[in-house]
Parts: sequence; structure tokens; C-alpha cells
Amino acid sequence: MYINNIKSPQDVKRLTTDQLCVLADEIRQALLAKLSVHGGHVGPNLGMVEATIALHYVFDSPHDKIVYDVSHQSYAHKILTGRAEAFLNPDDYDVVSGYTNHKESEHDFFTVGHTSTSVSLACGLAKARDLEGGQNNVIAVIGDGSLSGGEAFEGLSNAAEAGTNMIIVVNDNEMSIAENHGGLYQNLQLLRESGGQAACNYFRALGLDYIYVEKGNDLPTLITAFKQVKDSTHPIVVHIHTQKGKGFAPAERDKERFHWSMPFDLMTGAPKVVDNEEDYGELTGEFLIDQMNKDPKVVAITSGTPAVFGFSPERRKKAGRQFVDVGIAEEHAVALASGIAAGGGRPVYGVYSTFIQRTYDQLSQDLCINNNPAVICVFAASVWGMNDVTHLGIFDIPLIGNVPNMVYLAPTCKEEYFAMLQWAMQQTAHPVAIRVPGNGVISSSVPVETDYGTLDRYKVTQQGDTVAIIALGSFFALGENVARRLQMVAGITPTLINPRYITGLDNDLLDKLKTTHRAVITLEDGILDGGFGEKIARYYGNSDMRVLNYGLKKEFVDRYNASELLLANRLTDKQITEDIIKSLQ
Repeated sequence: MYINNIKSPQDVKRLTTDQLCVLADEIRQALLAKLSVHGGHVGPNLGMVEATIALHYVFDSPHDKIVYDVSHQSYAHKILTGRAEAFLNPDDYDVVSGYTNHKESEHDFFTVGHTSTSVSLACGLAKARDLEGGQNNVIAVIGDGSLSGGEAFEGLSNAAEAGTNMIIVVNDNEMSIAENHGGLYQNLQLLRESGGQAACNYFRALGLDYIYVEKGNDLPTLITAFKQVKDSTHPIVVHIHTQKGKGFAPAERDKERFHWSMPFDLMTGAPKVVDNEEDYGELTGEFLIDQMNKDPKVVAITSGTPAVFGFSPERRKKAGRQFVDVGIAEEHAVALASGIAAGGGRPVYGVYSTFIQRTYDQLSQDLCINNNPAVICVFAASVWGMNDVTHLGIFDIPLIGNVPNMVYLAPTCKEEYFAMLQWAMQQTAHPVAIRVPGNGVISSSVPVETDYGTLDRYKVTQQGDTVAIIALGSFFALGENVARRLQMVAGITPTLINPRYITGLDNDLLDKLKTTHRAVITLEDGILDGGFGEKIARYYGNSDMRVLNYGLKKEFVDRYNASELLLANRLTDKQITEDIIKSLQ
């Protein structure tokens, strides 16, 4: 097998065209073998096998620098750059990340995982090269809907003005994560249908040269095209038409389902594990469809990830014009929601915590300064969320929780979450974000409030003395465990508090605690720096109250085990109880 002998791109260059075609088949089979048991991005990688081989056959990495957008389609690139064992040997499946990583290989120039960045990053590499008088090629690979992001436009515009060597490979598989959205993709369709000859050409309008490759999964055609643009003295777009999921029939048929997948059966594509547990995404989608049926002003918004809040193709069809997918354009989604709210609509934007990071300016300027009552549901905002270093969901509390006018809520259970969501959609006084619980769907028989309009009122769920535990959102269950252990080990019945509001302090309650409590413990499912607990500590700063803040250290962690990370941050009930007892001595 050729794949076993590929240790670097130099080995690729020694193969004939026929041998390269065999190598493509071997890579595709290796990808399917791993993905079917390990999970990962299926469709994007299957569709990029030939293009990746052709890039490494024609160009000279790492002298020529290839930058992958999102880099979730870089598996074949890793196989060709000395990391094949991570795809051939099950014992090594977790040795490499699912994205390019500059710590893994000299062929990876950036650790990236968010969209629309490759052209901008490549512009930087090209500028550095030009300043040094270098002659290498710089190649940006972008696709899977990433062109809809604003930064992609900014990079393309800058590349055209720079005017020196840069090759932009547009991987057009006619899809984003789900279907593409936005007028830009109508132009890509026109270019495909005209064989790249249409007078209306987005890329040429920006001042970029352009060639079109219809057979984007044909190695000889790709090699010819890349040889044509190699060592170009000006920026040029190579628009390749590829098939997402190529070579695996289930992925070719159901492109959205196989954008990313858990382990699946190689014969049928069926998931190997069926999770029948309740899921907040599905529950939210069901809830919003019901609200849409009752109120035509309700609008669900997504930025390219409709599954985040349960909007399957069927639900999208039911919602009709009350569902908006803006494409991968989170900044626009927040501003759109603000505008809809200002016009009397009831927008709900569902987004992963890691992607809300892209919208700080819109949260502040477009939404909160104007105090428009849009609703944002923040998913996977937890230590139990996504664990790749590029997709962490542990930074949103400092980000969202410190913007004036924002009301950021932290429900502890299913009933409280939907009560908060219902209230947020009906009220008109504030922009509201809700941190969807990340520790699974937990139901409670305890009645929950339905009106959260009197802000910053914490809820005492157990009255005690000496120690008060303020346990936020997903960590409320941890607070309950600490309270039980403290009673069992030290005979102390602590006061247990569900704060509910991330963005404000219940001054009256905090003052009352001073009379019968010696210590206040805060628990939050995110980084401590700039977070919720620090507000409590600052409030008690000039008093005798001892405050212990528990949360995560500010750091970039990669592919972590949640239990191990919690232990390392002293976030187990046993460790916290030990610390409390010690602090009281």
C-alpha cells in the first residue's frame, strides 16, 4: 500500500498519476475506518482527498505554506505530512487533533478551528514573506460555507490589494454544515453552471484573478490547475467543485448528517450508539416550533449550526420564514436579532458558546447599547461541552456577563430553563442571554418562578448557617453534593443558593449572610478570571467574610478529560469540602 510509505510530501511527488489515484482510495478507506469507530468530520475530509494530494504533489510544503480554513478538512493533509499512523493505527487515533495544530507539525502553520480565517492568516504570511523578499507560495484553502463569514470578505479584499503571490483555493461542495445561505452562494452556483465564465464573478469584482475547476475530485485536472497557478506573481482564486462525502454513499446522500458524526456503521451509515436521553437542543427546537405556532413574530436564528437548538430539516420546513440561517456569520446574527427585536419581533438566536466569542462588538454595540430585547441561547457552555482547544465553551461568563444592560441567566434544570426562555421571549425590557445547562437534562419537582423581571434576586434553596454555597447554573448539582458532604463530614448545614443571574448581585441577600455566616463559596462552570465568583469576592472585600471561588483556571486546554480537569481545579465535592473545613479552622 502506498499510504504506508508516505512519510512526507516528498514521497507523494515520487508517485505517478495512476499511483496517486490509488493513494486517494487508500486515504479514503483509512479515513472511513477511523471515523467509523472514532467519530469526527466525515464529509469535509472525504471530499478534499484529491485536492489535498494535488496540493502536496505540486507545491513544496512547508516552504510553500498551506493554510486550511477551520481545518476540519485537514485529515488527508495530516496523513501526507508524517502523521499517517494516527489514521492507520487505532492505538494512535488520539495522537493528533481534528484540526491543524502548529505544535504537531512544521506543515501546520496555525492552530485553528473557527471559520473564515484562512485568507486573513494567509495574507499575513504573504506580507511577512514580501517584507523578507521571499519567493514561496502561500495557499489559503477555504470552503464548507466559510465564505459567508465577514472575515473571509475582509481577507479576500486585502489579498487583492496586496497584489502579490497568494493562491486561494475555494473548495465549493455546495454545502455549509447544512445547506448554504446568502446571496454569495448564488454567485458560486452561477459560476458552476457557467463553467466559471459568468460575467458576474464575486472574486473578479474584488480584483482577484480566477480559474474554475469543475472536476474538483479528479487528480490529473487538479494537478494541472495547481501547476498553472504555482509561483503566480499576483493573487488568484482556484474555484474547485468537489463532492462532500465522496466515496461513502451515506455521506453523499445525507451531507448534513455526515458533516460531523459519532461512530457509525460502515455498511449503512447508521450510528453505532443511539442516545435516547433528552437533549436541550431537541427540546428547544420543539419548544420554539410551538411558540411559532402561537406567535408569528417569533423567529429562530442560527449562524450555520441549526442542530444546536434542534432545527432539523423537518423543523426548518415547519418554521418557514420564522427560521433564519444567516450562514456562518455570527456577528450578523446578533445584529439581525437586535434589529428584529427593535422592530417588534421576538428573535431567539441559538449558538454554541465557542462561537459567541466572535460577536463581542455586536453584543455590546448593536444589541446592549440599544437595549433591544433579543434572546440568545448559549449552548455547550460548560466543562462538559466541546473539548478541542479551538472550541472551548468556558469563556462566555466573563465575555457576556460584563456587558452593561445584558441579563445573563443560568438555569439549573429543565423546568427553570424553559421558564426563563418563556419569560425572556415575552419581556421587552432587556436583552437576555441564557446559559443552557451543560450537565445533561435534569428535571426538578421543585416549583420554579415564571417572572424574572425583578433582576438579581438569588434563590435560597436550603437555609443554614456558617457556610453559604452559591452554585451557578450547571454547577448547582455540585453545590448540592458539597452541601450534603459538609453536613455528613463536619455537621454543618450550609445555606445553598441558586443565583440564577450571572450579571448581577443580590446585595440584600449577600448582606444578610454576614450576620450568620463565616464563609461564602462560589461555584461556576467556567474560568474564574473575570467571572461570576469574583463579583461576590469583590462585594465582600472590606468585610470579615471569607470567600472561596471555585471554577476553572484561565488556560487553553486541549482534548481534556472533564473529570480529570475538574480534579485538577479542585472541583470535586470532596476537595471543596476539605477546603471549606480547613478555611474555618
